[in-house]
Amino acid sequence: MSSPPSSFPAAALVNAGLNLAQQEAVNYLHGPCLVLAGAGSGKTRVITHKIGRLIQSGLKPEQIAAITFTNKAAAEMRERAKTLIGKQAKGVVICTFHALGVRMLRQDGAALGLKKQFSILDSDDVTSILKDAGGSTDAATARQWQWTISRWKNSGFNAAQAEAQASGDEERVIARIMARYEERLSAYQSVDFDDLIGLPLKLLREHEAVRSQWQAALGHVLVDEYQDTNATQYEVLKLLVGPRGRFTAVGDDDQSIYGWRGATLDNLKKLPQDYPNLKVVKLEQNYRSTSAILRAANNVIGPNPKLFPKTLFSELGEGEPVRVVDCDSEEHEAERVVARIQSLRAEGTLQASGGQYREWKDFCVLYRANHMAKPFEKAFRKANIPYKVSGGQSFFDRAEIKDLCSWMVLISNNDNNAAFIRAIKTPKRGIGHTTLGALSTFADQSRLSLFEALFSNSLGSSLPAKAVGSLQEFGRTINDLEYRARRCVGAEDARSFLNDWLKEIDYEKHLYEGEDSEKVAAARWTNVMEFCDWMAKRCGGQIDDVAGARTTQETKTMLEVVQTIALLSTIQASEGDQNVVTLSTLHAAKGLEWPHVVLAGVNEGLLPFKLDDKSGETSEEDLALRLQEERRLMYVGITRAQRTLAVNWLRRRKKGRETVAGVASRFIAEMALDQATVREDPREKLKALRAEFAQKSVASRAAAAAADLPAPVRPA
Repeated sequence: MSSPPSSFPAAALVNAGLNLAQQEAVNYLHGPCLVLAGAGSGKTRVITHKIGRLIQSGLKPEQIAAITFTNKAAAEMRERAKTLIGKQAKGVVICTFHALGVRMLRQDGAALGLKKQFSILDSDDVTSILKDAGGSTDAATARQWQWTISRWKNSGFNAAQAEAQASGDEERVIARIMARYEERLSAYQSVDFDDLIGLPLKLLREHEAVRSQWQAALGHVLVDEYQDTNATQYEVLKLLVGPRGRFTAVGDDDQSIYGWRGATLDNLKKLPQDYPNLKVVKLEQNYRSTSAILRAANNVIGPNPKLFPKTLFSELGEGEPVRVVDCDSEEHEAERVVARIQSLRAEGTLQASGGQYREWKDFCVLYRANHMAKPFEKAFRKANIPYKVSGGQSFFDRAEIKDLCSWMVLISNNDNNAAFIRAIKTPKRGIGHTTLGALSTFADQSRLSLFEALFSNSLGSSLPAKAVGSLQEFGRTINDLEYRARRCVGAEDARSFLNDWLKEIDYEKHLYEGEDSEKVAAARWTNVMEFCDWMAKRCGGQIDDVAGARTTQETKTMLEVVQTIALLSTIQASEGDQNVVTLSTLHAAKGLEWPHVVLAGVNEGLLPFKLDDKSGETSEEDLALRLQEERRLMYVGITRAQRTLAVNWLRRRKKGRETVAGVASRFIAEMALDQATVREDPREKLKALRAEFAQKSVASRAAAAAADLPAPVRPA
C-alpha cells in the first residue's frame, strides 16, 4: 500500500459523526466484512467513510470499487464521497454491477470475441429478437421466454446447461430458442442486460490473466444492498476479490424484496461458509423513524426466520402513534388520504413558527401495484394537490417511443449500432438476422460501424446483391431523413416532417399488425402522436420543463432537436426537486424516505399478494417463502416513514370487474399496535383544525382591533 496524501483528513475526521458500530465497520480493513445495516441506520455514511478510511490506510482511490444497484444510488454515493474526501473521490470506481460489467467487457471483452463498440440491447430489443429466434409473432410469449432465459442467465446457465436441467418439454423448447437467441446476439455484436453480469463472470472464470489483472487492480470492493444480489453477481464478487477476500458487503436480510427477479438470500448464508474469518457488524440504531414506527416494523418482521437477528431502535422519541384507517372503497380511501394530507399541512401551518411547516414533498402514498395509483390521481387533481407517480413506466420507456427514438438517434449519429439494429427491424423490411449477422461480421472485420459498412465497395463480396440492395435502400432512407431534418425549422415544418416520415415507413400499420387488441394498438398510436407533438413544440421553441412551466426559446431545426434525444431518458431525473406529493409502488420506494407516509390498500390479496394457490402446483415451502418476502415488503413500506404513518385497508375492493369484500391484511395485526392506537377519520380532524383556524383568526382580529393594528392574513 502507498502512503496516503498529506492533504487527506485525519482519522478522527473519518470517524466523526459515527456511532460505535459504524466505527467498527469503517475501521475493519484487512478481511471480509458483512455490515448488517437495518433500515435508516446510515449505511451510505458507513460506505463513504470506509472509502475514506481505505484511502487513509494507503490504498489508491482507483484501487477501491463501491458497487450499488441503481445509478441514482451511485450518484448519491459519489457526491457524498466527494464531500468527505475531496477531489480524490473522483478516482474511486463507484457504479452499479452492470456498469462495472460494461467497463470489464469494454476493456477485456475481446477475449470473448466482443469488440469494444458492442451494443447493449434493452428489453424491447430482446423481445423482438426472441420473436424472430422462436418463430413467433406473439409479444407476450416472447416476454415469457425472455423471463425464463433471464432467470437461467442469473443462475449462471448457458443454453446447453439450461436444456440439460430443463424440467419439461416447454423449458427444453425455450432452451433451444435461447441457443438461437445467443447466436443472434453474437452476430449482432450485442449483449443484453443479464450478459453484463454473466459475461464478466465467464471472463473471470475462463481467463486467468484477466482475472489476475482485475484482482491486482482492486484492493477493496464494497457492495451496497448486498441482499439484492443474485447467484451470478456473488460469483463475480468472489472472483474479483480473490482468496484475500478484501470486501465489505452491506445489506439487510429484512429488506430483501426482489426474489422475483433473481435476488437470493442464499448469498448471505454463503458468506460465513465461504469466508470463515468473516467479520459481522450490526447497525441497529435507526436515524430515520420514531420509536412508534420502528416498533410496528420490528413486530411485522418478527415472524420471519432470521439469518442474523437484530432489532432496530431509535432515539428520536416515541412520536405519533401509527394510524390504522379503514375505508369503504378505493375512492373513499383516496378521499381520506386527501383529507389526511390537508389536515397535516394545516396543522403544520399552525406550528410554522416552530419550524414545522409541511410541504407537499413531505408526503408519500405507497401501494403494492401500479394500477392502485389511479384513484389517488383523480382525487389529487380534484383537490388541486400536485403529485408525481414513481415506479410506473416512463413515457420514454414505451416500445413505440423507443422505436421512434432509435430512428432519431440514427439520424443524428449514424455510428450508433444499437439504434441501427432497432431501426432497421422496426418496421420489418425483409432484412433477416442472417443478413444482419453477415453485415456485423463484415463491419467488425473492416472496423466500420454497421451504417458505414452499408456503402462499402467490398460489401458485395460478403452478401448477395439483393441483400446489399435492401441494406443500401435503408441507408439512403436515413440519409434522406437527415437531409430533410437539417432543413426542417419550426413547429409546423416539424409536424409535416414527422407525419410524412411515419407514413413513409408505414408505422401505424406496423403497430396495428403487431397487436392482438385494436384498443391497445390505438393507445400506442396515440402515444406516437403525443411524442410527435412534443417534438414539434420543441422545434417551435415551446418547451415544457419538469415543473410544468412553459418557456419560449428560438425555433430549432429538427436535427438540432434530434441531437438532444439522448437527454430524454434523463428528463425525469430532476423530479426529485419538485414540491409534489409522491405516489409510488413499494418496490420503487426502496431506499427512500418521507416525513409522512400512507400505506394504501393493505388488504389480504394485495399485501400480501395472492397467496392462495388453487392449482395446487405451488409447494408449502414456496408459499412460505413468498409470504416471507411479502412481509419484508411491508417492513420496507413501514420504514420509509420518518414522523407519521397511516396504514389503510379497504372494506370492499375491486377485483377485476367485480367488487368483493375486503379483508384487512394479516400484517396489520402483526404490527401489534397498542390499544391506544387511533382509528382516525381524517375528515373530522380537518374540520377541527379549520374550526381552530377560525377561532385563532377571530382572536387575532379582536386583538388587532383593540390595539388598532392591521389584522394578520389568514394562512392559505
